[in-house]
Amino acid sequence: MTFTWLKGGMTYLDGGAMFGVVPKALWSKKYPVNDKNQIELPTDPILIQYQGKNLLVDTGVGNGKMSDKQLRNYGVTEQSTIDDSLATLGLLAEDIDYVLLTHMHFDHACGLSKWENGVLVPSFPNARIIVSKIEFEEMKNPNIRSRNTYWKENWEPVVNQISVFEGRFEVLDGIEMIHTGGHSDGHSILLFSQGDEKIVHMADIMPTHAHQNPLWVLAYDDYPMTSVFAKEKWMKEALTNGYYFSFYHDAFYRLLKWTTDGKEILEAVERTN
Repeated sequence: MTFTWLKGGMTYLDGGAMFGVVPKALWSKKYPVNDKNQIELPTDPILIQYQGKNLLVDTGVGNGKMSDKQLRNYGVTEQSTIDDSLATLGLLAEDIDYVLLTHMHFDHACGLSKWENGVLVPSFPNARIIVSKIEFEEMKNPNIRSRNTYWKENWEPVVNQISVFEGRFEVLDGIEMIHTGGHSDGHSILLFSQGDEKIVHMADIMPTHAHQNPLWVLAYDDYPMTSVFAKEKWMKEALTNGYYFSFYHDAFYRLLKWTTDGKEILEAVERTN
């Protein structure tokens, strides 16, 4: 099972929003901030190659999907170049067999579709797109809060490719999607297992290594206490059993393993581009 991070775009979001009620004096010691109080947050999908299949975890911010106002408001300084990333590996978008969506906020789902001759078409036409049922239902019927991040342009072109699950779902032997809620009502994490090794992808209930503390949840979380309890549960299991953690938004680490007390990093794969 191999992991390769693709170029899904770059955003700069308000640090206070990303760390919720945590004082800046605390979180800024763990994650750098610029003079606009923004922190660097890549949106880099993970390509998993396993059992002859190509699986993609989330899809980046897309390309040409946002207005100038949206690009400015969401601090998007780079848009997705996933096709180029795949090409360096000798792959095409048509070679993607599965897209595993942790949730469908714009920075994870915009890459599902693309403009072609003035029409939005699927970016990964041969992929089975898997997402929790709760998430997909809210995507189709967003509420007053979520409608700013759930866009019909992202799901309508791919609706025939989407499969939903409830609770837990094993995509392939050793790749499991687990509904947690929290960040969104339908938010899911992923658990990868091979031999004695496990990698947990906490998605946006732990978007960066600096969000390790279960109480450090995002102001963007729709159900923050659900995030706290889910993160507390999975952090305890993962630290106790020596799991690795992978990240979608971290500007510094792709993958790491902490000591059982969570105070030191034992191993890490740093982000280099």
